[in-house]
Amino acid sequence: MKKAIYITFTAAVLASCGGGGNKSFENVLASEDMAAIRAKHAEISQQHKALETQLKSLDSAIALLDDSAKLPLVTAFEAKPQRFDHYLELQGDVTTKQNVLIYPEMAGTLNRVYVKEGQKVSKGQLLATIDDGGLSSQLAQLKTQAELSRTTFERQKRLWEQNIGSEIQYLQAKTNYEAQESAVKQMESQVGKSSIRAPFDGIIDDVIKDQGNVVAPGAGSEVFRIVNLSNMYINVDVPESHLPNVTPGKDVKVYFPVLGDSVTTKIRQTGNFINPGNRSFTAEIPVPSLGGKIKPNLTARVMINDYTSENAILIPQSILSENADGEQYVFLVDADSISSEPVAKKVVIKTGKTQGDYVEVLSGINNGDAIIDEGARSVKEGQKVKIKN
Repeated sequence: MKKAIYITFTAAVLASCGGGGNKSFENVLASEDMAAIRAKHAEISQQHKALETQLKSLDSAIALLDDSAKLPLVTAFEAKPQRFDHYLELQGDVTTKQNVLIYPEMAGTLNRVYVKEGQKVSKGQLLATIDDGGLSSQLAQLKTQAELSRTTFERQKRLWEQNIGSEIQYLQAKTNYEAQESAVKQMESQVGKSSIRAPFDGIIDDVIKDQGNVVAPGAGSEVFRIVNLSNMYINVDVPESHLPNVTPGKDVKVYFPVLGDSVTTKIRQTGNFINPGNRSFTAEIPVPSLGGKIKPNLTARVMINDYTSENAILIPQSILSENADGEQYVFLVDADSISSEPVAKKVVIKTGKTQGDYVEVLSGINNGDAIIDEGARSVKEGQKVKIKN
């Protein structure tokens, strides 16, 4: 409209200056009369200033009369139901039940170490031996005595079966033999403590004591650290308010910030005890080793899927406003005005859970509604708007 008025006005001015005015202008130039040329220049300058003043007045009138120039420019998107997964985000550390320090069971000098750091070992494999202080010799002596008592008992038994000899001789031989067998087993147990063996399949993470060191049972005498990375998990403390939604089998996303890697797993089990100190219960989440990259005590960010809606309407949090009564609202494009002049319509809504930059709408918005996005905070109820394509 503004452009049309400007063009019409300019054409009228040119028409009023046409014909003889142009001829007079050309005649003045052709006359080469300095005084006439200067006079014509002054005349045209005055006309130019007058035109500029009139144009400014026209611009002001156009700005007052053109309603379309005042309409706020907005964008809108259509509300569509979609799947919505909400995640409870917690912090935890990787741990394993098979991460132990191996202590000696007897005092003595470490005779031999058979493994090195990083070596894979099997359950029961010999890791090191300790000087038994002569227990092996005592065991050999006891075995010799046990063998003699066995022979004596067998002979006495045969005699007794033939009714030769007294019963007391038979019982004494039997008791002596059983006592010697018991002594041998006890000594074998003691000698066995001089051998340090792997309690489970795993990797020797640290060889703490070297060959020749004197070791003894108790704190400070650790010989090895053995770790099994095949059964690791994360224990997280979950607030008790999430007790109904955090259950075994729930999907979990685990992200390891140090590695920049993530895995998808499920809750293996949940605790049956509420900690009175922080009002939380534990959830155990198994994690794979990722080719050995996951280590015990590695920090992890755990996201537990505690809520899912298959047909949720989501809107950006940035377009939400709140009135004096604490009600949340958004602006829609009035459905009756979309085909003619778009009008903003305020709608009070009820929101649910939030995930990232989006919030779930529980009521107030229906499928297909046009929701104002950009410019939502600059419009008013019933105001005409201009929708940007």
